[in-house]
Amino acid sequence: MHIRRTVAAAAATVLAVVALPQPAQAAGNTLTVNVGTVVRPVTHVASGGLYATDTGSKPPLAQMYPLRLNHLTQPPPGTQQLGNGATTPCCDGALVAGKVTSAGAQQFWRLPDIYPNFPYRWVSWADWEAKVRTMVQARLAATGTTNVDGYELWNEPDWTWNTAAAGSFTAGWTRTYRLIRSLDPVTPIVGPSHAVYNRGWMTDFLTNARNTNTLPDVVVWHELDNDSYLNVQAHVADYRALESSLGISPRPISINEYASPSQVDIPSVAVHYMAVFERHGIRDAERAYWYEAGTLNGLLHNNAPTSSYWTYKWYGDMAGNIVQTIPGSWLEGVAAYDPTRKFVNVVLGGDSGNNTVRVNGLGALGSQVRVTLSRSGITGRTTNQSAPIAVSSATYTVSGGSISVPVNDMHAWDSYQLLITPASGAATWQQRYEAENATVVNAGRFSSSSASNGGYAGQIDGSANARNASFVDFLVNVPQSRAYTMNIRYANATGANATQGLACNGGAFSTVTYPPTGAWGSFGASVNATVTLNAGWNMIRLAKGAPNYGGGTGYAELDAITLS
Repeated sequence: MHIRRTVAAAAATVLAVVALPQPAQAAGNTLTVNVGTVVRPVTHVASGGLYATDTGSKPPLAQMYPLRLNHLTQPPPGTQQLGNGATTPCCDGALVAGKVTSAGAQQFWRLPDIYPNFPYRWVSWADWEAKVRTMVQARLAATGTTNVDGYELWNEPDWTWNTAAAGSFTAGWTRTYRLIRSLDPVTPIVGPSHAVYNRGWMTDFLTNARNTNTLPDVVVWHELDNDSYLNVQAHVADYRALESSLGISPRPISINEYASPSQVDIPSVAVHYMAVFERHGIRDAERAYWYEAGTLNGLLHNNAPTSSYWTYKWYGDMAGNIVQTIPGSWLEGVAAYDPTRKFVNVVLGGDSGNNTVRVNGLGALGSQVRVTLSRSGITGRTTNQSAPIAVSSATYTVSGGSISVPVNDMHAWDSYQLLITPASGAATWQQRYEAENATVVNAGRFSSSSASNGGYAGQIDGSANARNASFVDFLVNVPQSRAYTMNIRYANATGANATQGLACNGGAFSTVTYPPTGAWGSFGASVNATVTLNAGWNMIRLAKGAPNYGGGTGYAELDAITLS
């Protein structure tokens, strides 16, 4: 969005007090976590941003890794956009592609950000189409870039499209869509990217797109008002009903800008967005770009964490499955259970006073559990905080599979992490990584009762070029530099050996061979490979196709990898 609401920002800050989480009038609310009720695999839906990263060390990869970034929206090659008072363009999606890939994310290219001004200043159709050709040709020439998973054709057309000069947006969408598809039939096209969800606008857009065979591959809109997180459920339900009424097959939903200027530095508000995006089936969501670019949307100041960073770091620590949370009044939360390490990770916030987290379904963790409580603090955007604040650590007896943890003296703007582990024998580092939690590119996530966590990555089939190459990237964190044995659980029902390429940290590929197994989606077989990793963060790629790799043979599905 960049600068649209800078005039209104001061007023929004004043009005925010009526729209942000408020202290409950009656003391004591309860957030309920049902560990046994799975919502979806962990993919860190809300971990993304608009103009979140620039080249070089802005931000450092070391600060990006722990967030497990899901998705970014970046400006296109040759961008001239000067958002939020910037004096030079930044964040060119082609130039940051390697860095984004290393962090485990994918990106949309926002094509109208080729213009220097916002709101955009339309010149002519000849000018726009020349720009589109140049941007798409840059994508086609970037044969080593694999993570561009969408052209965003316009941004907030509900107020930035110049109807008087360019004609209707629906006709402009069709014209631009067809031009891009004549040049690049592979890269997804996403939109309409309205500033707000509006049923009338969406109806007009989808009807035209259906009738002209120009439907977007991903449907995008923004949630930027102070009460937006309260409306996500209704907006998603309305969109799905509209989609069905028009006979359109379900599209993934991206909220590629969220949170108002007055909200983005309040940790508990981030928790509310995380919870509703996970709960209501959003594919990816990106923090809005209100201030400086390349700061992970204000999670960093001078390349070091603010208090809000720790909220997203806790969220990034989630693995396994997102599990059900039931809010109590303004007390909201998002939670995940990692069954291989027996970790329950709850991130919560939004209420004040003395409240409770009730966690059910803990039988697998034993009769006693260790509960560690931390809080984020509320330092704002321009004050650094080197670590979260420790609150308490205690051992609880599990009764009937449940515990109740008091969270006292809460501040409504703080976020909190409740980490629950077995009282003894907790894992010291993560060794198993599920494929459905990883970065799955040009492939799909599926469920299976025989998969180690109920999910796997399949249809890893593409190898023609960098736009449709299929691979799974595992971002792993290991305690020391050394060679590790990597066990790969897989399925291969082709009846013959299949192969994939294996590379670590962008290095040379070796070949992994998968002997035939039984049915697709039926797991139990595994093979071993040796990987040499650095202490700390590493990226492991298993690929059917990828740059600098000739392509695998046959087909294989991936369940999980285990390092030992």
